[in-house]
Parts: sequence; structure tokens; C-alpha cells
Amino acid sequence: MNRKPCIFNWSGGKDSALALYYLLQNPDYEVKYLVTTINDSLNRISMHGVRESLLLQQAASLGIPLYQIRLPEMPGMSVYDEIMHHHLTILKEEGITHSVFGDIFLEDLKAYREAKLQEVGMEAVFPLWQKDTKKLIHDFLNLGFKTVIACTQENLGAYVGKVIDIALINSLPENIDPCGENGEFHTFVFEGPIFKNAIPYTLGEKVFKSYPTPKNEDDVCFTKDDKPKNLGFWYVDLVG
Repeated sequence: MNRKPCIFNWSGGKDSALALYYLLQNPDYEVKYLVTTINDSLNRISMHGVRESLLLQQAASLGIPLYQIRLPEMPGMSVYDEIMHHHLTILKEEGITHSVFGDIFLEDLKAYREAKLQEVGMEAVFPLWQKDTKKLIHDFLNLGFKTVIACTQENLGAYVGKVIDIALINSLPENIDPCGENGEFHTFVFEGPIFKNAIPYTLGEKVFKSYPTPKNEDDVCFTKDDKPKNLGFWYVDLVG
């Protein structure tokens, strides 16, 4: 049987890890690369702020080649689209036919991804699409994954640096999605069934950063919830 060669869009967080877990059990697909966007000036995963060194350890533990896409800090959408198109074209020329994402229910973002992939003749795959997020986080934890919150929106700063467990999920405010699918928080997975070994880290400095409100669509790159934010973010520096 011919397996479909694909790239997996790897953020380093829990949704990525769970989607990859399911994909690796699917005999129809072969993961050729983990693809991660990196803030080129800071050497950190875009949006999440996790150090490149920890990303490299994740990829080594997963045993899948890492393909980095280096982005300028705070790229506009036109710049982002141009860079992504360039790299997707390269990957398509290598024979990649599919691109896999950990998105769950954001329709606009799904449509955007599908349209951009169609431009280069690739198809999108969403292993977690429209699954119940409360069930997903329980499945994630029951499988033995462990993840730490690396970044949150301003109102959830007390959760930065905490390892997710059922008690933490139950303590989230009612309007917060248990998987943070609306961009409420982002995580770094450091252990689980798809990893050969755990990724050691220590908690470093906790910092708050605010960003100017975008004046128009071209002033800001898509975040996971596909909407410009006028919120600050709390980050914890994970040191590994």
C-alpha cells in the first residue's frame, strides 16, 4: 500500500502531540517532517515562546526530522503568506502531498489553511477536527502525556508554568476551553507515548508582554484563533 507522504505542523504543544499520536497509528500516512515556525530573532517557537533548544530535543525524542521555517518577529500577513508559500512549494517538490494540523474547531482557520495548501497542490488533514475538547484533554492525560503551560492570555497568568492535570482543567474559568483552542493558553509537551524519552526542563523567568492592536489585517500574523488580539500574554521561560 502506498502511504501518503505528509508534513506535520508541530507546535510543541498538547494538541500537536495528540494529533500526531493518532496520525502515527494511521497506516495511510507517512510523516516525513515536523514543521515548526520559529521567531528568527529570538530562536523561539512562534507565539508559544518556547526555546528552539527544547524543540530540537522534542524532535530527537520523536525520531522525526524537523523542518524549521524562520519568521521575522511580528510578520504581517502578506510576509507570512509569502514565506509559507515558498517553503510549501519546496516541500511539494519533495513529494509531500498532505499537511497535518492539530486544530479542533476553528472554521476560519481551517478554511485558511486549506486554501493556502490548495495553492501549491497539497491537502490538509485534521485528526482532531470537531472532537469534544473536554474528552480530548482527558484522552491526552490518560494516554500518559505530560505538558506544561508555557504561555497564557493576560487573565490566566496564574496558570503559567503549571503542569496540566485534571484538577487544573477543572479549575479553569467556565468560559475557557479545556484545550485552549481559542488561544487562551499554549503548552509544551515533555513526556508521552510517542516520545523515546522525557524532555527535561526547569522553570525560568515569568514575563508579561503586550502587543499593539493591529490596525488592519495585514499588520498581524494569524494566531491560533485567527483573530487579532488586544491582550497581553504571560510567558514562562522553559530552560532545558
